[in-house]
Amino acid sequence: MINEKQTRKKLIDHHLKSAGWNINDFTQVVSEYSVISKSNEPSLEYGTTFSDYVLLGKDGKPLAVVEAKRTSKDAALGKEQAKQYCLGIEKETGVLPFCFYTNGLDIFFWDLNNYPPKKVIGFPSRDDLERYDYIRKRKKPLATELINTAIAGRDYQIQAIRAVMEAIERKRTKFLLVMATGTGKTRACIALTDSLMRASWAERVLFLVDRIALRDQALDAFKDHLPNEPTWPKRGEKSISTDRRIYVSTYPTMLNIVKDEENTLSPHFFDLIVIDESHRSIYNTYQEVLSYFNTITLGLTATPTDVIDHNTFELFECEDGLPTFAYSYEEAVNNIPPYLCNFEVMKIHTKFQDEGISKRTVSLEDQKKLLKEGRDIEEINYEGTQLEKSVRNRGTNALIVREFMEESIKDPNGVLPGKSIFFCQSIPQARQVEEVFDKLYPEYNGELAKVLVSDDPRVYGKGGLLDQFKLNNMPRVAISVDMLDTGIDVRELVNLVFAKPVYSYTKFWQMIGRGTRLLEPTAMKPWCVEKDVFRIIDCWDNFEYFKLNPKGVENKKQVPLPVRFAGLRIDKIELALELDEMDIALKEIELFRTQLKNLPKDSVVIQDAQTPLLKAMKADFWENLDAKSFDFLREIITPLFRTVSQVDFKAMRFKKDVLETSLAHLEENAEQLTILKENVQEKVSLLPLSVNVVEKEAGYIKKVLTNNYWATITDLEFDVLAQKLAPLMRYVDKPVTGSGMDHLNLRDVVTTKEFVEFGPQHESVSISRYREMVEQKITELLKRNPILQSIKEGKQITAEEAEQLAKELHSEDPHITETLLQKVYKNQRASFLQFIKHILGIEVLESFDETVSKKVAEFIQTHTTLSTRQIEFLNLLRDYIIERGQIHKRNLMEAPFTVIHPKGIQGVFNPKEIKEIITLTEQLVA
Repeated sequence: MINEKQTRKKLIDHHLKSAGWNINDFTQVVSEYSVISKSNEPSLEYGTTFSDYVLLGKDGKPLAVVEAKRTSKDAALGKEQAKQYCLGIEKETGVLPFCFYTNGLDIFFWDLNNYPPKKVIGFPSRDDLERYDYIRKRKKPLATELINTAIAGRDYQIQAIRAVMEAIERKRTKFLLVMATGTGKTRACIALTDSLMRASWAERVLFLVDRIALRDQALDAFKDHLPNEPTWPKRGEKSISTDRRIYVSTYPTMLNIVKDEENTLSPHFFDLIVIDESHRSIYNTYQEVLSYFNTITLGLTATPTDVIDHNTFELFECEDGLPTFAYSYEEAVNNIPPYLCNFEVMKIHTKFQDEGISKRTVSLEDQKKLLKEGRDIEEINYEGTQLEKSVRNRGTNALIVREFMEESIKDPNGVLPGKSIFFCQSIPQARQVEEVFDKLYPEYNGELAKVLVSDDPRVYGKGGLLDQFKLNNMPRVAISVDMLDTGIDVRELVNLVFAKPVYSYTKFWQMIGRGTRLLEPTAMKPWCVEKDVFRIIDCWDNFEYFKLNPKGVENKKQVPLPVRFAGLRIDKIELALELDEMDIALKEIELFRTQLKNLPKDSVVIQDAQTPLLKAMKADFWENLDAKSFDFLREIITPLFRTVSQVDFKAMRFKKDVLETSLAHLEENAEQLTILKENVQEKVSLLPLSVNVVEKEAGYIKKVLTNNYWATITDLEFDVLAQKLAPLMRYVDKPVTGSGMDHLNLRDVVTTKEFVEFGPQHESVSISRYREMVEQKITELLKRNPILQSIKEGKQITAEEAEQLAKELHSEDPHITETLLQKVYKNQRASFLQFIKHILGIEVLESFDETVSKKVAEFIQTHTTLSTRQIEFLNLLRDYIIERGQIHKRNLMEAPFTVIHPKGIQGVFNPKEIKEIITLTEQLVA
């Protein structure tokens, strides 16, 4: 046990040096700094006490106090003492230092008067502390900070940003935005970053993504909207630079930087971290990145609120189902005008998918072809669900490609499909689909469809395959295996092909989200089609599956191999003690303690768990093991083994199998032992004796494969087995990717082709068809009706001519009436003639709903200091007027407005703001 002085010398001094402090330089660090402070005893007066460490700024003034306790004590015992030192220094100098207290293992940071204490990985550097001090002194109130609507100007984006800013001012440090794909999560994040930087709340921001393509996309977005803020990385830049303001990185890159022995980023380097698509990537290894940095954290996800994992809400300190702000796909599609594009679904099913591939379903012609190839038709028997798992049939993929070319939304020439993504199950399937496109449509010289997968370096960078797909006429079709399922922004997409089954509801909506972005007319390229809907061709009944299983089946969280290995050893120790096998228990305890010593010391997780690890390393902990001890080992210690990465996993897997077998042997579980023994023997039998180091153990390998060896095996012999053969497992040949896959080329036929109703707007299908009918009828009449021709030419017509035109249209189709047109175009105030001019393209006729929504949105955009509650009130006002067509002053102090505040508008806005809102309502219902 080390005392306080030793704790300071061995541990705390080391932590300070790691943060760049020279503990021997009195202009940086002062030990035993004298402070006049008030005693905790009311009867005592002020006296002189000594702070263990005071860290000084470049101006020589105290920046932080560090209170030290010995390692055997709880660091929290120094909390109040450190606070009193800080208050004493503030009384002397007029400046309140930052507060730290530690036992050498756990370090706590307390920004007094701003945030509660927080456990951190290490001390800040002098630059970090001076930045913290600068922010503390200069930061402005966020309630009055403007939002740049040129970056994020939609009403819900402003509300999302304001919700985070309000939470920051309430001393929260973690936030979660749930916003549908295409609604501008990145834009909202950039506008928030801009506001926080202008208000001096943040100087450096890290934006984390899980793929290189998304990193490049985010970097471009930051450069577009904040061109004056220096970003990292620049093109071709490998090593981290510390002189930037905006950092965009993948999780693996930042994890490598954090774990690097020469890491130059302190845990206090960033002021804000944004985690893009925060439902993925952050629960296993990559959570180390978040654990390392002491910062406010913003999570972004498009996953619908009702299916977000509990862990995501917990990570961002939100109640389940209640993120900081949410805006759904349905809200975006049903907005007036819509913010996102709706979709239609065509279901295509083939004979082989329905009935499988067997003698019964294969045509006689194909049976003859198989016989010529030497195949026995009787041996070919696959269920439809085995396609792309056990059997790949070129004919099925060719059929899907042909149906796609026939049924897809085409470009303006009506020949080629608009921009499209094929979602495939595997890279071999993707390559085969690409070959089918090239074979069926050779006139496009292999440019029509291209495979885009993340491990292909040709995909990335300027002019890469992804760039070509986004910016050029060709390729029209991107064939993806996971890479394009999420995150990629291509507004021109009009077709998505589900050429694989999907079981995750989260991933399913992420894939749909690739097509939801609207395409502005000004952004249309020559090969683009006007986009008011996109088409999904579903070849695997995915939409039917999610109708029956609304939340799908999420993959269970896998327990890493090192954690399972450590857990089995704990199980064996507990069993050995129960059976009074003390020799075995002591042996396994020593092996486990060795495993603990070998945990990666550079891991953030391990650094953060020094106190429980110290407890588990002490000999006296293992002398009195009870139920609580084993709970502690399973719940706190074994999960730490997820940090193990630099090991031979083939060897560890074999050791784990041997350990599990020894556990069954100790338990005398004969049935389990037989199964596990056969598994070990099978792995041993695969060892290649042609390799010299394996051949040296040939005699022992032969012995392990005999029944006599297992009949007489002892617990110590299991250790010998693991020790001798585990290192040799690396020589077992890796199975060939795709081995066992049967490749066929049989003709398949379509059995089902139909549109499926799925999505938020199918109730409006009849209305849209009515509009199409009216517009088509007027286009036809234009060729022969002189009154319509006069209108088209911009000439004035008389009231009598307008009435005559109405009669003629009504006689052509009795459903064309002014009343119906007002209902269909949602404008009760427009005249018959205005509808005609709108249809002919002479003037734009906004619906009443569009006018109201647009005016309210403009009001919010010009008042970006509105609070989230005020924006909610205005959204309710918009919906009220759209639904009822009118509103009076008294209504603003009645239900439903009293739901937001008992006094209605008077409880939410000041008199000046109320006057502006009443003016707005008068304009809307005039």
